[in-house]
Amino acid sequence: MPSGSPDFHSGVNQGVAPVTYGQGERPPRGDYAQARADYTCEQDWAAYTPEQHELYRRLFERQSAQLPGLACDEFIAAVSQLGEPSQIPRFEALSETLFRATRWQVVAVPGLIPEEAFFALLAQRKFPVTGWLRKPEEFDYVVEPDVFHDLFGHVPLLFEPRFADYMQAYGIGGLKASRLEACEHLARLYWYTVEFGLIDTPAGRRAYGAGILSSGGELRYSVTSPQPQRIAFDLDRIMRTRYTIDSYQASYFVIDSFQQLIEVTAPDFTPVYARVAASSVLAAGESAPGDRPR
Repeated sequence: MPSGSPDFHSGVNQGVAPVTYGQGERPPRGDYAQARADYTCEQDWAAYTPEQHELYRRLFERQSAQLPGLACDEFIAAVSQLGEPSQIPRFEALSETLFRATRWQVVAVPGLIPEEAFFALLAQRKFPVTGWLRKPEEFDYVVEPDVFHDLFGHVPLLFEPRFADYMQAYGIGGLKASRLEACEHLARLYWYTVEFGLIDTPAGRRAYGAGILSSGGELRYSVTSPQPQRIAFDLDRIMRTRYTIDSYQASYFVIDSFQQLIEVTAPDFTPVYARVAASSVLAAGESAPGDRPR
């Protein structure tokens, strides 16, 4: 991302599902002609060049070096499951390892996909990973999720059983949200948990969101900077809160545990959507009555 912002941005910062192509912002980078009806495709691992593998290694090592003291232990423990950082992983081999752990798989997609397709894949415990890799000049900033962000940022926590179950539940809930025209509310939940979530641990505050963990600068900022506000997890509050797409986040929401995340988001969201729709929308960084600073 540009200096002082996350790893990448746009309406899909860090892979947020409900934003799709076809909105006129820019042409897609992947080959959608090769996609199946569910938007999955073959990885075509042989097409990666030695230069791309080397770029992936540099990105991997840059981020891995920052993890201690900033990323949650569950993430750090699982990063090694991605395999050797010297090359872009083969999705098929990674899926075999992941399936044995939590019955999830990674599947290749050309790039951003429609929300219904994204939700459907998550509901089937299949995580869509973009096939293409950023260019060297995009080392610190790429405008949409690439294979490094999706693999390094998202996949390790799919080895964590509770978070893996949360991701499937999110996909199932997303399909329902589409019918209720509530995808915007659910997108904010994804943003402030899956992408930019923080967790309190016995060792202190740590990051678990993929957008933070794949960012060269926001990882330390989100955990240690005094500038952003950090608020205890509150479902309604999150669904009312806008987010920023071209800078570090002004607000972060902090969970006590992954078990809390599952329990709070397990009930039917239908009444939550109704309450949120009847409430005012909050700007990113705006304070609200009842906020519990963390």
